[in-house]
Amino acid sequence: MEVACNGTATKVALVEKQEPVLIPPAEKTFDGLYLLSNLDQTFPFRIEILFSYRKGMGNAAEIIKESLAKILVEFYPFAGCLTVTRDGKMGVRCTGEGVPFVEAISSSTIEELGDISRADPVKFRKLVHHLDKVDSILDVPPLTVQITSFRCGGIVLGIVMNHHVVDAKALADFLNSWAETTRGLPFSVDPCLDRSIISPRQPLIVDNPHPAFVEKQSAVRTTSLQFQEPIVYQSFCFEPKKLHQLKEMAKEDELVASPTSFEVISALVWIMRTKAYKIEPNKTTKMLAAVDGRRKFKPALPDCFFGNGTIMSCAQCRAGDLVQKPLSFAVKKVHESINEVNEDYIQSAIDYYELTRGQYQLENTCWISKWSSLAFYDIDFGWGKPQQVAPASTLDNLSVTLAQEKDSKNIILSLGLPESVMNIFQELMQSELKPK
Repeated sequence: MEVACNGTATKVALVEKQEPVLIPPAEKTFDGLYLLSNLDQTFPFRIEILFSYRKGMGNAAEIIKESLAKILVEFYPFAGCLTVTRDGKMGVRCTGEGVPFVEAISSSTIEELGDISRADPVKFRKLVHHLDKVDSILDVPPLTVQITSFRCGGIVLGIVMNHHVVDAKALADFLNSWAETTRGLPFSVDPCLDRSIISPRQPLIVDNPHPAFVEKQSAVRTTSLQFQEPIVYQSFCFEPKKLHQLKEMAKEDELVASPTSFEVISALVWIMRTKAYKIEPNKTTKMLAAVDGRRKFKPALPDCFFGNGTIMSCAQCRAGDLVQKPLSFAVKKVHESINEVNEDYIQSAIDYYELTRGQYQLENTCWISKWSSLAFYDIDFGWGKPQQVAPASTLDNLSVTLAQEKDSKNIILSLGLPESVMNIFQELMQSELKPK
């Protein structure tokens, strides 16, 4: 599909890229098949994220290449490639071949680049090393890195990760460890690469419903595929005052005592997206929210667990009920679905995948992920912490929330929708977000 951004054409910064080079681990590492967990199997897409630094160093690329080689000794799956195992699951062939690394320069300044929290894939995907013309997710490396130096001395670090290998929490841990290594510091935490700790049970026990999944043989399609239109990307800013108002609205019926910012944003997006798509009243609509399951286990998984510790909760109801009832109804649904995620729920989902090879639902479903709680703004390679962190692109089914910039209390929601759907969604959101 075509891509449009914020509804208008944008000035694209000139970026000159060198050919990618492979950065292998500095020492010999494990050579063989690294098995991925059942949770890993359920995220067959990539994540692209930018870190904008106002000031860098003249030899920044050489510095971080050297430290990347060192850190890959501990995080060696990133230096391999995806493969399909005998039982049809994804795994990592640990070859030690290395991480694709690209150096780039731009004749623009960081100021001219603009606010990267405002979704604009046409402009911002020039700042990541992405492979669009690939046959499958198997061809997407576990990790790619691009460092772009700007005329003003600023730097943008562009990261692409294969979500089959890690989630955003594990990526943040890796990037902070890499930054610490660059500054000559020991790791704050040692990575836990043992994914067998979330293996299926024997015998398998599916003792929870899992409406977030559809079985693999079922038709899985995103609602946006029904629209032969360009995907338009937009971002929406939730200021603290507006978040407070939404929380107060959500408490009016006393259905949820203390809703979180994430819960009210998720509920509002779910409602507005359902209205914008004009989903039939009797159809079931779902909101899948990413939940970090590491601390749901007893004992908890290591905080530095390297892999996908994330599982999607699932709120669902009739579309007619969602759009006709007050905000508190949707907030309660989202709140309850997130609270349902405990160790039994996660283990049941792991066993469910083992039985069905199910994938997360897409049709009449929206996903949302909270990056605002992750340590992305702590990543300091020696030239300070990033001024802004933002996705370079998003999936057309996924909404992402993240702080607008360092030390900001504003939350930015970014997502992509078919053009006619986005026009309705934008009008609804702007009406809701305008000062009252």
